[in-house]
Amino acid sequence: MHQPQLSIATRKGDNRTMPFRSRVWLLIVLLVAFSSAVSKDFVAPRAANANTYPSKDVHPTEKVTVAVDVYNTAPKDDIFVTRYNEEGILPVLLVVTNDGDRPITLKDMRAQLVTARRTKLEALEVEDVFRRVARIQGNSNPRTVGPITLPGGNKNKKAQQQYDEIVRAHFAAEAVEPHSTRSGFLFFDVENVQQPVAGGNIYLTGVRDSNGNDLMYFEIPLISPNAADANPASTR
Repeated sequence: MHQPQLSIATRKGDNRTMPFRSRVWLLIVLLVAFSSAVSKDFVAPRAANANTYPSKDVHPTEKVTVAVDVYNTAPKDDIFVTRYNEEGILPVLLVVTNDGDRPITLKDMRAQLVTARRTKLEALEVEDVFRRVARIQGNSNPRTVGPITLPGGNKNKKAQQQYDEIVRAHFAAEAVEPHSTRSGFLFFDVENVQQPVAGGNIYLTGVRDSNGNDLMYFEIPLISPNAADANPASTR
């Protein structure tokens, strides 16, 4: 007679523990999510053959194709820790595919963005991008990040993360081997530039064959992810 009552009491006791267990699991999930967000690292997008991109320039004689892909709006720019768009910087993925049988060299490559209004913008070096996004002020307890001296403290950790991301993202290939593709990001200062994407083109010069001869320049039209230029920096 008493056994069913004991069983019911036990079940009631177990039910009282459920809210506590749920809160514990919720806390664990939130901590894991927060940890992942804090420790987010840049992961470069895997580039396909340049011929597969809508914005490209094909040189059939040299069997070289160059493509670009704009990363100035969500969700594409979510791969970055730094919000370059908010800093007036335009990231553009550069993809170079060599379908020929001999390597090409990019050591002297020069990239320039020419807007629809004929504004000419040179691609930024790593240090130029870093100085803009780091926003470091003061000179107490200096520490060097890359070639730049920064103040100490928590800002240093953020600056180090930003610098590491820029170095990893920046297009750094000096050559493209036969039947292979290399990729990386170009960064352009578009602060105070009206409509840097819509109607703009990327011009690439200094690409040479294995004998050191210049290939004809590449002209690649920019295509905004949203058909219209959605970069807030373009309206400043």
